[in-house]
Amino acid sequence: MASVAMTVNGKSVSGDVEGRTLLVDFLRNDLRLTGTHVGCDTSQCGACVVHVNGEAVKACTMFAVEADGAEVATIEGQANADGSLNVIQQAFQDHHGLQCGFCTPGMVMSAAALLKDNPKPTEGEIRAYLEGNICRCTGYHNIVKAIMAASGQDVATIAAE
Repeated sequence: MASVAMTVNGKSVSGDVEGRTLLVDFLRNDLRLTGTHVGCDTSQCGACVVHVNGEAVKACTMFAVEADGAEVATIEGQANADGSLNVIQQAFQDHHGLQCGFCTPGMVMSAAALLKDNPKPTEGEIRAYLEGNICRCTGYHNIVKAIMAASGQDVATIAAE
């Protein structure tokens, strides 16, 4: 067993984990932050995307011990301080960027990372950035619209598919 301590969504947390415990399992099972989803266990789907020290990471590809001492942000920490949806979450709601919702936490976390690095991405840049996230319901069109809207851009320029 190994002891880990990190800051998750602004709160100090710690626990004892086996060396092989994945970050996604520590978040979901030990911390009960179940918004981070496990979709494929092979890093293909992106449902488990979180931010570690400000970088988007698939939490199924990282051991919890690797996050020892890190700042971790999950979907549970994305809302505004008053509990209202942040701009990205609101855009997903307003532009129907979700259906079943399973991929949504990873999509929102990926979108946040993209917009941090590229505040005004083009449609093509958004689509390229989301290549590591799989959605089986939406066809991505409304997800792209939501991210464009969250960046303050006109979504009318996105061609219907």
